[in-house]
Amino acid sequence: MPPPLHIRTYHELTEADRSGLGEQVGAQHRRVAERLAPVHRVVAVMSGKGGVGKSFVTALLARALARAGRRVGALDADLNGPTLARLLDARGPLAVTAGGVEPVAGTDGVRCVSMAHLLEDGKPLAFKGPGSDAFIWRGALEAAALRELLGDVTWGALDMLLVDLPPGVARLHELLDLLPAPPDVLAVTIATVESADAVRRALNAARERGARLLGVIENMAGPQFPGDAGDTLSREFAIPLLARIPFNPGDAMWQTLGERL
Repeated sequence: MPPPLHIRTYHELTEADRSGLGEQVGAQHRRVAERLAPVHRVVAVMSGKGGVGKSFVTALLARALARAGRRVGALDADLNGPTLARLLDARGPLAVTAGGVEPVAGTDGVRCVSMAHLLEDGKPLAFKGPGSDAFIWRGALEAAALRELLGDVTWGALDMLLVDLPPGVARLHELLDLLPAPPDVLAVTIATVESADAVRRALNAARERGARLLGVIENMAGPQFPGDAGDTLSREFAIPLLARIPFNPGDAMWQTLGERL
């Protein structure tokens, strides 16, 4: 029987590495750290599942924080289903200057960058490469795209950068690998048991990687989605249930939520 295959990472290379992979990765991490140095706080908004209104919460929370006088940025890390720019009415195109890529100012002055600024309306995200091997390299290229959004955008001095993550936990891990320190995490759920199961997995993944859990928001609260996911997750993780947001929340609710952060 042949010995088990061991694939080395760049950390394990002992001979000369002609690609300079280690140096490239190190340079990219330094660039991200430099870009985010003026950002006081990074908050990842996640759910673990789709359809809970996470981008809606991110956009309205960002606007409430901006109206309260905070300098706020919003990064749409959902590369395949970007909606944050439209929710913030942050219309492109992105401007490229000698210093980097400038975010687009949206409603209430929220600084936004989204893959929607780089794609034609209705067009999917597509990478060049052999279609038969797309499942191998697509994940790596999406991670590289996130790295470019963090490393090339001139966010400037911000009190808070909200990162709207897609469903699942893969993009969370990519974000954690890129940031100089783990972000704070805000979880969004609806009331159902199924949503609680998905969000629980996401919260466990975040906590295992050293992220600080700020709390959970139960969105679309009301009889349409019966359950107590917000209370359940709050008890399990010993984090606050920050808000129950109904289908038509008023500005006062968002202002109160912003104050709790």
